[in-house]
This record gives sequence, structure tokens and C-alpha cells, in this order.
Amino acid sequence: MSSKIPVMSARERTPLDPSITPAQINHLVESFYGKVRQHETLGPIFLREMGEDWGPHLHKMKHFWASVLLKTGSYKGKPVPAHARIQGVTTENFHEWMDLFEEEVYAIFSPEAAPLLLATAQRIAQSLWLAMFADPFATPPAKFGSRAA
Repeated sequence: MSSKIPVMSARERTPLDPSITPAQINHLVESFYGKVRQHETLGPIFLREMGEDWGPHLHKMKHFWASVLLKTGSYKGKPVPAHARIQGVTTENFHEWMDLFEEEVYAIFSPEAAPLLLATAQRIAQSLWLAMFADPFATPPAKFGSRAA
């Protein structure tokens, strides 16, 4: 009888879509948060939470999206507890975030990659929304859709 524990091979890290690049992710994060910063309602929320130096958050978001889209494993944070403690956010703010995000995704990514990325972002947004509002019987933010096929 062998006392060795069998070792499973590492799961292949397959990107969400082969056309997605780290440069696109960096562009998405920079351009999206640039628009968030200027947004009438989202800007003050983010400013209150992050202060004037958005650099650390942008760095974290680049790793987050690289982990999600390219399967890099470089993000080590816990987004649900971080978002659950934010005060004053409404469901409408989620819609605003999603509208800005959708616009940037379609401007940066291929027509094949954009819907995949948005479906992933939708699941993430719904998870964060549930964590913040803690009501599984309420209606989460609607799907991206103003441009999706």
C-alpha cells in the first residue's frame, strides 16, 4: 500500500477569449476608471472610498481583470467583503457602473470577446450587488444589453 498522495496536474489557464491581451485590460481599467472619476454620482462614491490616489486601486483592478479574463491568478484580494462595507450605494449606481463598463468594453475588445467579458462582468456585478444589499429576493441589476447581441 502506497502512502503517496496522488498529485493532480495543474488546471490549464485558458483565457476567456484568445484575442484578449494584457494591454487591453490595462486600457480598460485606465479608461473606465477615468470615466468613473468624472461621473456625477459614481465619482464621489469612489473618491470617498479611495481618496485622491487611485493608483493602488487601478493596480489591483488590473490584476483582478487579468485573473478573470486571462486566468493569470495574479489577483489575491477579496472583492465581496470590500464592496459589502461601502455605504450609500444604490442599485441605480450599479446600472450606471454597468453602462460605463459596457461602453468601454465595446470600444476596446473584439466583437467576439466583448459579450463574453460582459457576461462575466454581469455575474460579478450581481454577486457584489447581493453582498451589498443582502436580499436574495430582490431583483439584481439588469443584464448589459444596450449593445449586446
